[in-house]
Amino acid sequence: MKIKENLYNQRIVSIDAFRGITIFVMIFVNELASVKNVPQWMKHMPADADAMTFVDLVFPAFLFIVGMSIPFAFNARLVKGDSLKTIWTHTLKRALALIIIGVFMVNAEYGYDASKMIVAPALWGLLAYTMPIPIWNKYPKDFPLWLKNLLQYGGILVLATLYFIYVQEETGEIGMTPKWWGILGLIGWAYLFTVVYYWLVSGKLWAMIIFLTLCVIANSVNLTEGIALQKMSWFNFIAGHLTHASLVAAGVVISLLFFDRKSTFKINWPVILFAVLFYTVGYFLRPYYGISKIKGTPSWTMFSAAICTVIFYFLYWLIEVKKQTKWSEFFMPAAANPLLIYILPGVIYYFNLTFNIQIIPDFLRDGFPGIIWSLVFSTLMLLVMKICNKFKIQLHL
Repeated sequence: MKIKENLYNQRIVSIDAFRGITIFVMIFVNELASVKNVPQWMKHMPADADAMTFVDLVFPAFLFIVGMSIPFAFNARLVKGDSLKTIWTHTLKRALALIIIGVFMVNAEYGYDASKMIVAPALWGLLAYTMPIPIWNKYPKDFPLWLKNLLQYGGILVLATLYFIYVQEETGEIGMTPKWWGILGLIGWAYLFTVVYYWLVSGKLWAMIIFLTLCVIANSVNLTEGIALQKMSWFNFIAGHLTHASLVAAGVVISLLFFDRKSTFKINWPVILFAVLFYTVGYFLRPYYGISKIKGTPSWTMFSAAICTVIFYFLYWLIEVKKQTKWSEFFMPAAANPLLIYILPGVIYYFNLTFNIQIIPDFLRDGFPGIIWSLVFSTLMLLVMKICNKFKIQLHL
């Protein structure tokens, strides 16, 4: 793979802002999920509703941003002179880490036989959420090597122990199972499928468009009744992950259209064309599959890609063209430390559950007060990230 000479080689503030906003909304909706009596438009839509809310857009937006970052990540490593082995080792480690963390999180939530486990499920969950922090923390160069090894290998040992003391509810067997991969695991698989293809085709725009098309086709076939491929587990697995890879691929395509070019234009017509194309594909597939995040329908992915493209175009115009960046500083702590801010609410939840602590009164779990609390909590998480970033507590896969 060759270096993309025309790819913009500076930090793209609009991408960071989009990431930060997405994570802020993600923390908000995750906290809001435990609040009663909130409007339906502030919740995930049911599987058969043929509709989506802004809540159903959060996960696709994160996948889209992952895709937008891929060309820059590969180009930076090529410019740096990293070997093929180094690049692929890093890529595989990142995907594997996301999948592992995702599976641990899912198993912490349900599927265990509490009566047969030697530690309380709440403590198991607390350790499962906490251990990724010392394992994948980005330690400063002057950090003592012996302490770094102790924290990282100690964390790995704890996770391994958690696996072997986990007792499954239905079978009584030892060890976890991927009931589903969790949000992080789904991101890991989608990232892995996309970056492997991106590397094989040297990041060519036309080839990524073909990959995006294949993802949508595979997703559609997998949800079409009466097709023999549906009965094949290997196809279900691949097509299921290509569903989310389509959003990553869409992010790659839009990123290349914006930043892999020799000259700038006042209006980026190719990006506008693809926003319309994403919407059109979603519109024509909707009568056959409906719009459903839970089912992962192609209409949901394509409408999400269209909306994400429009949102990013606006952010690009506001930040990169009009140079209005001051407001985005509020979201930057999350943009700089996305994995930690995703994990931290779970750490807090299982800590309170383990030690039977109830900090939040019941009235903040109901209706309008609950909505306000969720906004306050999201803001507090951003402030916590600002402190963590200052003291070099940053997860880096």
